[in-house]
Amino acid sequence: MGNGGMVGAMVLFTLACGGPGDNAKGRDAAAGESTTAQGAAATERTAPPRVLFLGTSLTAGLGVDPDSSYPSVIQRLANDARLGIDVINGGLSGETSAGALRRAEWLLTQRVAVLVIETGANDGLRGLDPDTTAANITALIARARASQPGAAIVLLQMEAPPNLGQAYTRRFRALYAQVARATGVRLLPFLLDGVGGKPEFNQDDGIHPNPEGARQVAANVFKGLRPVLDSLESHRE
Repeated sequence: MGNGGMVGAMVLFTLACGGPGDNAKGRDAAAGESTTAQGAAATERTAPPRVLFLGTSLTAGLGVDPDSSYPSVIQRLANDARLGIDVINGGLSGETSAGALRRAEWLLTQRVAVLVIETGANDGLRGLDPDTTAANITALIARARASQPGAAIVLLQMEAPPNLGQAYTRRFRALYAQVARATGVRLLPFLLDGVGGKPEFNQDDGIHPNPEGARQVAANVFKGLRPVLDSLESHRE
């Protein structure tokens, strides 16, 4: 039981079993609990806006130092631009869009100002039905809006590998624009634009960016994300 729960239990016990003096103590404890809650709410209001990146190993930064992941680089770019944000890396290696949907509820327990969704890469690698991927992302956006009604939501375009055939590749590519139109979220260009397929920007697996590639990814994403971050600053003024 947390401190708040212990205080609440003590208040109930004293009100039920104590005399007038004990009731006064109970009121004091309740007042202290209320003050603590108010202080936490005030801290929440003054804390830097959180920008949560929900994604796969591409977001987690598999194979590179955590400080070299593209969300970490975006944090530094934001700092350099004097944008007071707190970037949270919610990447998880191997996760599909279904896994992201399941994990979203836990990730969104804290208030976030911006949610950046990078998912579907593993769906494409496994050749999963694009309609199912689209449904998962749509449900994820709906869940985020229910949990964080004031948050801006940004979706990153992903691509399927070409070995699954042109028809599948086209359907997979199209699902992101379809979801963005249906839900009204901002769609940013392909995460690995200018990085995918270039050995100098990737690790030996040819999939995950190396530190230089992560810096290029961060620059691309930051460019598209900048208007959203600027709007956060204008709302705080």
